Amino acid sequence: MTSAAEMPASSGSTFTLHSDPKNTQQTDPLRKATGVYVTVHGHFYQPPRENPYLDAIERQPSAAPFHDWNERIHWECYRPNAFARVLNDRGEVTGIVNNYEYLSFNIGPTLMSWLERYDVEVYQRILEADAKSAQRLHGHGNAIAQVYNHIIMPLANERDKYTQIRWGKEDFRSRFGRDPEGIWLAETGVDYATLEALVAEGIRFIILAPSQAQRCRPQPTKDDPHPQWHEVGGSQIDPTRPYRCYLKPTLSTSSPLNAMATPAAGIAASNGKTEHSLSAHEEGNTEGLPYIDIFFYDGPISRDMGFSDVVYNSSHFAGRIGSAVRGDHRPAQLISVATDGETFGHHKKGTEKTLAFAFINEFPQHGWTVTNFAHYLSLNSPTWEVELKSVTAWSCAHGVGRWQDDCGCGGEGSLWHQKWRRPLRDALNWLRDQLIEVYEEHGRQLFRDPWQARDEYIQVMRDRSPANVSRFLSRHQTRKLTAAEQVDALRLLEMQRHALLMFTSCGWFFEEISRPEGTQILRYAARALELAGEVAGVQLEKGFLKRLGLAPSNVEHFKHGAEIYRQLVLTAQVGFKEVAAHYAITSLFGNHKSTETRNLQSGQDTASKHSHASHKRVYCYTANELDYQLQRMGSLTLVVGHLKLVSEITWESEHLVFAVLHLGGWDFHCCIQQFTGRRDYSQLKEKLFGALQQASAAHTILAMTQLFGEEAFSLQNLFAEERHRIMRLLSQETLTRLGQLYTQAYRDNYGVLMAFHRDELAVPQELQVAAEIALGHRCMMTLRSLEQDITEPQKMWNHIVELEAIATEAKHLRCRLNIPEGKQMLEQLIARLLWQLLHDSNGSFNADIQQLERLIDVGDQLSIYISLQRSQELYFSCLHSQIVPLCVTTLANQEDTQQCRQLLKLGQKLAVDVSMIWDQFV
Repeated sequence: MTSAAEMPASSGSTFTLHSDPKNTQQTDPLRKATGVYVTVHGHFYQPPRENPYLDAIERQPSAAPFHDWNERIHWECYRPNAFARVLNDRGEVTGIVNNYEYLSFNIGPTLMSWLERYDVEVYQRILEADAKSAQRLHGHGNAIAQVYNHIIMPLANERDKYTQIRWGKEDFRSRFGRDPEGIWLAETGVDYATLEALVAEGIRFIILAPSQAQRCRPQPTKDDPHPQWHEVGGSQIDPTRPYRCYLKPTLSTSSPLNAMATPAAGIAASNGKTEHSLSAHEEGNTEGLPYIDIFFYDGPISRDMGFSDVVYNSSHFAGRIGSAVRGDHRPAQLISVATDGETFGHHKKGTEKTLAFAFINEFPQHGWTVTNFAHYLSLNSPTWEVELKSVTAWSCAHGVGRWQDDCGCGGEGSLWHQKWRRPLRDALNWLRDQLIEVYEEHGRQLFRDPWQARDEYIQVMRDRSPANVSRFLSRHQTRKLTAAEQVDALRLLEMQRHALLMFTSCGWFFEEISRPEGTQILRYAARALELAGEVAGVQLEKGFLKRLGLAPSNVEHFKHGAEIYRQLVLTAQVGFKEVAAHYAITSLFGNHKSTETRNLQSGQDTASKHSHASHKRVYCYTANELDYQLQRMGSLTLVVGHLKLVSEITWESEHLVFAVLHLGGWDFHCCIQQFTGRRDYSQLKEKLFGALQQASAAHTILAMTQLFGEEAFSLQNLFAEERHRIMRLLSQETLTRLGQLYTQAYRDNYGVLMAFHRDELAVPQELQVAAEIALGHRCMMTLRSLEQDITEPQKMWNHIVELEAIATEAKHLRCRLNIPEGKQMLEQLIARLLWQLLHDSNGSFNADIQQLERLIDVGDQLSIYISLQRSQELYFSCLHSQIVPLCVTTLANQEDTQQCRQLLKLGQKLAVDVSMIWDQFV
C-alpha cells in the first residue's frame, strides 16, 4: 500500500492515493492490509479562559509578550504545525507540511472556536487537513471529536454525559462536515456507563492508556468458543492491535434518556452505578451485544515524547517507534502514540519540524504507512476483546481521584495538600442538582422537552445570530413566547451551559484551588447562580458558599474556597452597570464620531447627538446610544447619555443613563442609573450641565452624587483591554514630550557619546539611554511613514534610506532598540510587499525586489530579530506553481534571465531552498 507520508519534501500539498490493480489486496479499503502502520495522535486543548460575562479572554500578563496563553501557544504550536518547515542542512526551507494532514488529532471545541475567531487561516488549514486525510485514507479523516468542555466523564451524571457527547459531536459536525468516528475522553477518563453513552451516540472507537485495561483475550470462534483471558492490569496489553469491548446486556432499559437517545436504545446509561462485573459474557457468546472498539496507545513511547528528548530528532523518533514493532510475522500491526498536541512546538520548541520530516521522510523510508485510527480500523477489524478496569483515567493512578480526592496526583512533589478537591466537587455537585430543579420547573413551561433543548443548544452556541436563535426557540417552545419569556428561556440554557463549564477538569488538575483554573470554574458557577436567581428568584449562593468553606486552601491569605469566591470571583462579576460605565468612559477616547461646536466666548465645547440611535458592540453586548451630550469647561469634560444595552447571549436589556466627568489625566468620575423617563432624563441633564458652569469639579461631583447616589466608577473599573488602551493614550502626550527631551539630549551630546565609544570607555547610563530612546522614537516614526507611503515608491525609498541610517547610527553607538511594535510593523510590511510582488507587481518588478531585499536587511541591521515566516510561506506557496515554471520557460526560450535571478535570490534571502533551479542560472 502506498504510504500516506510519501510526499516529496519540496511540496506543501498532499497527494492522491492511486490503486494498483495488481495489488488490490493491499490497497482495497475493504480488505486486510499488511505491514506496519503508524499513528501519532495529538490531543490539542486549552482550558476555557473566557470571562463568563464578556465571552472574551482578557489580557493575561503571565503570557507576555502575547495577549493571553491561547495566543502564545497558538504562535508556538498551533500555527507552526499548520506550516511545519522541512529544512536542509543549510537551514533553508525545502518543504512546508501541514502536520494536521498526518497527525491523528482532536482539538477541543473551545479552542477551535478561538482559532476560528482569531486566526481563520490556521483554522481553515486544520479543516482542509482533515478533508485531505479523508481523501487519502478512503474517507477516514484524521480529526476525532472531544467531549465538549473536558469534563471527567465517570464523575458526570447521566444527562451530562449525553450532553457532553452530543455537543462534542454537533460541534465537530458543524466544522468538519461529517460525523465523528471516534471521540477523545477528557484525561481518557472512562467507566462502563460512559461507554454505554458513547455506543448509544454512535461513537465507533476511543483511545485509552494501556494502564486502563484489565484483561483481554482473542474473540471467541466456533473452533475456540472459550478462549483464555489474559490479565493485563499492569499496562501489559499489546497496543499494536485494536480491541473490541462488549457491554453487559443485563442493565435496565427504563432510563428516560434512552427514549430520546439513539442508535442503541436498549442500552441504559447508569450514572456510574452500574453493577458490571469485569466479565460481561463468560460463556463466550458475544453475538448481538453492543460494543465499542478501543485503541491503547503505546505507553512508554508516549511518555518519552512528553518527558524525554526523543522528539527533537526525527531519526531518533523513528528509531523509538521502530523499537515497538513486533517481529512475530503478524500480517499487520499499528504503532500508535499519543500526547498533548502542545508538546510539538510549545513544550518542546521546534519539534513540529521533527514531526513533519518523520511523516514525509523517516517513516516512509522504513516502509511504514502513516494512518489514523478510523482508517486502520476499516482495514483491521478487532480480533481481540478487552475488559476495562471499572473507573480509570490516564493521569491518575487512583482511578479518577485527581478530580475529587486528596490522592497526591498533581502535587508534583509539592508540600501542598489537595484536601480541597472533595469539598469542591461536593459543592459543585450540590449546585448542579439545585440548578436541575430550577431548570426542570421553569424549563417545562417554555420548552416542549427542556433536556432536548439543552442538547441542541450547541446549535445556538455555534451561531448566536438573532435569526438562528429565533429558529431554535421556534423549534423548542411550548407556545409562542413573549419577549420576556424568550429572555428567560435563554437564561435557563445559559445557566445549564455554565453548569457544565464549571466541571471542566482543569479546576482540579493542579495542587491548589486558588490557581486560575480553579478560580475560572468558580466564575462559571457564579454565573450559573446569578442566572438561576434572575429566572427563578432562588438564593443558592449562601448554601454554595457554606459548602465551599469546607475546601481548605494552601494559601493562608485565602483560607478556603468561600474566601477565594469572595475575593477572586465576586469582584470579577460584570453587570449592565459595569458595561455602561465602560461604554461611557471609553466614549471620551475615540468611541464616537460627533460634531463639536466651540463657544469662543465661554471657552466651552459642546457636542450633542440625539437624532438617532448609534449601535456599537461592547464584547457580547450591543450598545444602542439613544442620546449623547458632551460639554467642556476648562480642564473639565462632562458627558451625559442615554443607553440601551442588549445582551447578545440572553437577549436581556436595560435602559441606562450615564454621566462621566473627566477631571483631566487619569481622573474620572462615572455614575450610572436606570432610565426612568424622558422628563427625568432631561431634568438630570439640565442640573448636571448647570453644575458644570461653576467650573468646579467638586460642585459637579456633588451634583452627580445627589442625582445618582454614592456608587461611582473610575478608570480602574474598565475592562482590562480598554483600560490599558486608555492608559496608553493618556500616557502618549507625556511620552512624546519625554521623547523630545531625550532626542534633544542625544543631539546635544552626540559628540560626547562618540568620544566615549571611540575610547572604549563606559558610557554614562543617562546618555546611553537617551540615545536608545531617541533612535527608537525616530525608527518608529519612519516605520509609520513607510506604512502610510507604501504605494509611493520614491517616498518608500527615502524611508528605507532613513532606516538604514538609523541602523548604522545605532550600531556605532551600540544601542539596543526596544521597539516590539516596530518589529511587527516591519514583518507585516515585508509580507505585504512580497504579496504585491508575486500577485500584482504593477510593472515595477526590479524596484519592488530591491525594496524587499533592503527592508529584510534593515531588520538585521536594526537587530530587532524580525520573523520571516509569513513571507517564507508566501514565497514557498508560489515557488513550484509560478516561480519555477517561469524560470524553466525563460531558459527554454533563451530569454533575459535577470528577473528569474532576482526572484531566486529573494528566495535565498528568505531562506527558501531554490537549488533545484538556481544552478541553471549560475
